[in-house]
Amino acid sequence: MRGSLNLIVPPKFSSPLISFSPLSHLHFSHSPPSSDQFKAASRKLIFATKIQSVSTMATEEENLGNVKRQLAKLFEGSLRAVVPDEQDVEPMIAASTGKFVGDYQCNNAMRIFSKIKGRDPQLRNPASVGQAIVEHLPPSDIIESCSVAGAGFVNVVLSKTWMAKNIQSMLIGGIENWAPQLAIKRAVVDFSSPNIAKEMHVGHLRSTIIGDTLSRMLEFSNVEVLRRNHVGDWGTQFGMLIEFLFENFPNSEDVSETAVGDLQTFYKASKQRFDNDAAFKERAQRAVVLLQGGQPEYRKAWAQICEISRKEFDRVYQRLGVQLEEKGESFYNPYIPAVLKELSDQGLIEESQGARVIFLEGFNIPLIVVKSDGGYNYASTDLAALWYRLNEEKAEWIIYVTDVGQQQHFDMFFKAARRAGWLPADANLYPRVSHVGFGLVLGEDGKRFRTRNTEVVRLVDLLDEAKSRSKAALIERGKAEEWTEEELEKTAEAVGYGAVKYADLKNNRLTNYTFDFDQMLNDKGNTAVYLLYAHARICSIIRKSGKDIVELKKTGVIVLDHAGERDLALHLLQFSEIVEEACTNLLPNVLCEYLYNLSEIFTKKFYSNCQVVGSPEETSRLLLCEATAVVMRKCFHLLGIVPVYKI
Repeated sequence: MRGSLNLIVPPKFSSPLISFSPLSHLHFSHSPPSSDQFKAASRKLIFATKIQSVSTMATEEENLGNVKRQLAKLFEGSLRAVVPDEQDVEPMIAASTGKFVGDYQCNNAMRIFSKIKGRDPQLRNPASVGQAIVEHLPPSDIIESCSVAGAGFVNVVLSKTWMAKNIQSMLIGGIENWAPQLAIKRAVVDFSSPNIAKEMHVGHLRSTIIGDTLSRMLEFSNVEVLRRNHVGDWGTQFGMLIEFLFENFPNSEDVSETAVGDLQTFYKASKQRFDNDAAFKERAQRAVVLLQGGQPEYRKAWAQICEISRKEFDRVYQRLGVQLEEKGESFYNPYIPAVLKELSDQGLIEESQGARVIFLEGFNIPLIVVKSDGGYNYASTDLAALWYRLNEEKAEWIIYVTDVGQQQHFDMFFKAARRAGWLPADANLYPRVSHVGFGLVLGEDGKRFRTRNTEVVRLVDLLDEAKSRSKAALIERGKAEEWTEEELEKTAEAVGYGAVKYADLKNNRLTNYTFDFDQMLNDKGNTAVYLLYAHARICSIIRKSGKDIVELKKTGVIVLDHAGERDLALHLLQFSEIVEEACTNLLPNVLCEYLYNLSEIFTKKFYSNCQVVGSPEETSRLLLCEATAVVMRKCFHLLGIVPVYKI
């Protein structure tokens, strides 16, 4: 299902990077829950939704690196003092844009005044409310000064001493101290999700890369992430594939990856037989029944096909450095009967034209959960998977990463789960579900990216070409003479694969984007190549100083006297809130924009105006260089990009 609409989909694999559920689950080694167990678990879940809130104001210790949250805590105290009778007033803190004086703003005054207008003669307009907010701020070493502008906007200037101290604390304690603190502890991210026996192509690039980055950001934020590969491994196409396998390999011991060869070619050949040979089609349809009935010979053939697919697609995951655990459609199949019985007992499932469906308000078509031929479909599998994730895996947030073409399916599926009481009526309460949609990858002609003979582009070939082009550029720059072959290979991989990832992630995921090797491998502009080179240059500055940066962290002191130093420090300190924003809104491009701006600020505001090596401020500025490199490396990690240290 995951890639069956706008993007075509394939399968799964096992490797050091990937684990998958043992095939024994199809022999029902773990029993699906009984009806009573199912109801009890569901009741427990419904209760849980009523006591969990969307966000929790973390303690100050938990937000050492989050300036916005620390300011919010200060302003919360002030707001309570200014309007003690207004219980629902939350601090509205935002980083200031260039046209405002200050680093942050508190923007509550206008809204408060509209609520209390005429009740307090001292608070006669928004500006006076803003002034009162400033006057009631508790003392803090975070703030250097405050001023009120316009309609009560409170401009906040951070203390340079506090900023410097906070950055030094990060350098000593590690950037994990700047990790956001989210309101949840466990999430499922359902991404990549190809179909067995179909090739991974460029259409799978977005789900895999976006899902991996969301997982990394949540993991950095101290959330336990269950990375789920919901592969299509239980569809009707397996009857066709199994029969074709039997024809070509009467002796099952002869079946191997080498013998079968290209699985996509094998799939196409079996599909052609299915479409053109009535006798073969009948045998294939019978094979599906035997497979789903547990016939050992058919289960073995199914397992062989799945394993060949896993090895094939592992080549892609290895290149991308992506980790997943496979729990495919077949894993949830034993749970479907109990799930549908529970929904039926609630009166949600009705008969319609021979099928069993759930009618949902706001949709002109029903959600089909059992087809007219009695078979299960995507909706029945997804409902079973959701039940399992909520009740067995205790996930608080379940995130599905697929193309935007599947939006209606998820809207209907989520609404059915709300009607069943599995999810709270308020979509902002936990447990929570989110569909992370994304647009298409286009070619230079503006159409879906394909090869010249209209075939889909194999993802493994795409990645290999990116590496090859990257290596050629390095050789052209004379690096083959300077570096070992291993250094050349590893750098070509880091730059090539990183370029493909970043070119995707820097776009708002909802938009289409054009795949262009020349643009993404350009070393100028907003590209991974430019950012990786910028990081390598910072590392070079530190190396050329000849100083031991580890010792400097212990003994040196950061001073922010120059405007360029302060601008850089401020942007560094906004890292935590940016990651939190990217997590909360499920938008990796927010992090990409931050990383690019960090590189630009370092180069144009700091390094161009502040001599580092040999200056009286060398120690402080080297520490700022190191802080920038540390934050850049963490951004690269969250984006799944391997940093380079020399270029």
